[in-house]
Amino acid sequence: MSTRIAFLKGHGTENDFVIVPDPENALDLTPAAVAALCDRRAGIGGDGVLHVVRSAAHPEAAGMASRAEWFMDYRNGDGSVAEICGNGVRVFARYLQHAGHVDGGDLAIATRAGVKTVHIAKDGDVTVGMGSARLPEGAVTVSVGERSWPARNVNMGNPHAVAFVDDLAHAGDLLAQPPFSPAAAYPDGVNIEFVVDRGPRHVALRVHERGAGETRSCGTGACAVAVAAARRDGTDPAVTGAPATYTVDVPGGRLVITERPDGEIEMTGPAVIVAEGEFEADWLENAAR
Repeated sequence: MSTRIAFLKGHGTENDFVIVPDPENALDLTPAAVAALCDRRAGIGGDGVLHVVRSAAHPEAAGMASRAEWFMDYRNGDGSVAEICGNGVRVFARYLQHAGHVDGGDLAIATRAGVKTVHIAKDGDVTVGMGSARLPEGAVTVSVGERSWPARNVNMGNPHAVAFVDDLAHAGDLLAQPPFSPAAAYPDGVNIEFVVDRGPRHVALRVHERGAGETRSCGTGACAVAVAAARRDGTDPAVTGAPATYTVDVPGGRLVITERPDGEIEMTGPAVIVAEGEFEADWLENAAR
């Protein structure tokens, strides 16, 4: 008789995830298994998998267990491992609340990009302390068809190339990752954001996520875009001593990003659990072959 494995489905500004609770890290979620779960026709469907594991039970997170009980073992939709997913952290926190592991308020979540502080507000929004951005030196260019743009290299624990364009349609269909150069700037691939202005400290983006394709939202991408927009606008909170807040519209909704003078970046937005169910372990094993 096949074992049944519980899952949930959730999204943050329509960046959607298959959530697999596995506190003791007993499941072998191979890249093929993750890709099968995320398949939108033959599987459950999602931009990625949130594998919920106690930090003490995972070799990559055991060193963070004293600071964060839970580890977000995040996988991209193609099965590849990712350092972090900003929208995923919010949905992960919502799951922990939904399952009764935490109440609202403040908590900590371990990720491959370190321990992230999270606040679940009474109004339902979730704020994540995303850490500080790194701005590697060197010119980067991204291209779509005959058009090319300079891009800002921003690292939020994962790599981003942020290009400001006149029209989001210039990003093309985003079915494949747009070419970028130099290749050495992103040896492990990159998330590419195309950005337009909507008003003072208000921008909108489209994004091609590494390992997932175009998604409806990217939390770390929204943070990278806010930092790139602030620097383009001549604003650096570390210099001015005042926080800078940008509203970032994504295809799936809206995020609010604040960069503080100490460099910490806070991302606020919704996180929703939409369904719960079970799948057969035999199905996953067969689908992953």
